[in-house]
Amino acid sequence: MRFPPLPARRPPFPVGRGERLLAWAEVRQPGDGPALVGGTRDALYLPTRIPWEQVASADWDQEESTLRVVEVARFGASSPVHELRLDDAGRLLQLVRERVTASIAVQRHVAVAGRRSVRILARRAPGTRGELAWFVEYDDGLDPADPRVDVVVQEALSAARADVQV
Repeated sequence: MRFPPLPARRPPFPVGRGERLLAWAEVRQPGDGPALVGGTRDALYLPTRIPWEQVASADWDQEESTLRVVEVARFGASSPVHELRLDDAGRLLQLVRERVTASIAVQRHVAVAGRRSVRILARRAPGTRGELAWFVEYDDGLDPADPRVDVVVQEALSAARADVQV
């Protein structure tokens, strides 16, 4: 896939200390002047800073030119969702895909009951050897409080953690 060259100068965009803007896109917003979103090696700025390992998913709707970013939430809490209509998002989309994928250290799909399953994920900041954060994503219809479901999840988590220790 070929992308157009970057403009000669990065736009003024506030990022964290030690970070450098790698890709950006203009947000389509009626009336107001242009607003930018961007990404660095460490985080996505929408405009708040979201570390890559806290991005649960990012989906691009090409027909609507809309980026939908879902943040990781604590168990039982609603996941923050950001929807932005973007112009010329090619480089930013490439960065989002690469950095979110790089944050996943372990990903397992585990059958629980019939066609219902869970996904076991371990994530950390891309390019670091930091501590892993473990997550379980449940298919609709699975009750995390069900002891039968919990047994499968705990066994899967134990096995995944043991594999990482090796």
